[in-house]
Amino acid sequence: MMKMKKKKEAEKLKEEEEQQPSLYWLETSDSVSRRCQFKPDGHLSVEVVDDTRLVYHKVVESFLNKFFPSGYPYSVNEGYLRYTQFRALQHMSSAALSVLSTQSLLFAAGLRPTPAQATVVSWILKDGMQHAGKLICSNLGARMDSEPKRWRILADVLYDVGTGFEVLSPLCPQLFLEMAGLGNFAKGMAVVAARATRLPIYSAFAKEGNLSDLFAKGEAISTVFNVVGLGVGIQLASTVCSSMQGKMIVGPLLSIVHVYSVIEEMRATPVNTLNPQRTAMIVADFVKTGKILSPADIRYREDLLFPGRLIEDAGNVKVGRALHKAVKPSKFHEWKEMFPEEKFILVPGNKWTDMVLEDSATGEDALRGWLVAAYATNTKSSFHEAWPSAFQDAYEKINDTFTPLVSELQAKGWHTDRFLDGTGSRFAL
Repeated sequence: MMKMKKKKEAEKLKEEEEQQPSLYWLETSDSVSRRCQFKPDGHLSVEVVDDTRLVYHKVVESFLNKFFPSGYPYSVNEGYLRYTQFRALQHMSSAALSVLSTQSLLFAAGLRPTPAQATVVSWILKDGMQHAGKLICSNLGARMDSEPKRWRILADVLYDVGTGFEVLSPLCPQLFLEMAGLGNFAKGMAVVAARATRLPIYSAFAKEGNLSDLFAKGEAISTVFNVVGLGVGIQLASTVCSSMQGKMIVGPLLSIVHVYSVIEEMRATPVNTLNPQRTAMIVADFVKTGKILSPADIRYREDLLFPGRLIEDAGNVKVGRALHKAVKPSKFHEWKEMFPEEKFILVPGNKWTDMVLEDSATGEDALRGWLVAAYATNTKSSFHEAWPSAFQDAYEKINDTFTPLVSELQAKGWHTDRFLDGTGSRFAL
């Protein structure tokens, strides 16, 4: 009887809930009214009731939805808009340049193609040497992880060098195969390097686990502006660049725009992994001012062409040299026993301090060693202490501050679990 009674009460409550009107409310934002309602099954339904925005604003929102990640600008890290702007310009100039180079190749081969034919053939020729490029670049992956910005710029420079060979091929038609082969070989290497660095660069902008969304929208922008660039190239090939003289003028201009755009893209990218250059910059600023830089703070200060320069405020540390070159065998145990529990060895020299890492060393290990070297260098220059005592004083100094430092670095977005030193040598005991 009790069970029957409870069952009837439950059915009665359910009928009362179904008879109650569904909860709904109106939300107004940016001249758009939306009716929000919870359905009986608990799902939220949102319906646009009134939209008084201008057509321009509707088009802009539609564009953002198609070419920018969901939740933009709050779902990406700082610098994404500038990166995207120059990425569009880069792809447009690159595509236009490819049409001119393909037309030149076909002229050199004795053909007289229309601009449309040159556009079609470019898709075939530009991929011809990718396999050779992959073989050449196969052992450079670690370096690309460490310096993705530098290798991305190098990829576009290689692409333009290859394109230059193709554009100039009509000047020496007897060397057509050599010019075309070198051009496609350089462009094949460029394609591999560009693809290999794409993921680290997109990862730098991902903020809410939305890497796939970022990648998809980024590729959509690339595709659109490649098509626009092909259209520009067809127009140029039909008019200004129908002669070799025109190509000699327009080609370098497009190349300058192309390389400048990719440099600005890379400067806007806040890469958040620790490599030698970024670690040195973090340490130098922390030792000098006590402040911790974020990836966005560092991005415009990175040296993209020569990242291996020594930074005096960071202790002039050089990382990655082979152990037998960094330390004499007779001195190995002395320097290793200086910090027996650590996964690094510091070896001071006349111009720099070598830091050699163990195979299992992380970004935190490298950061700790770098801080010790920086504080020890400052102590030695100020008080003229011997290196062993300067190292010990520096090591004691950082012990109390290191854990809060790492926590703040992680809070600012840095990944401290890995240290990307490229092909730098490490050791194992």
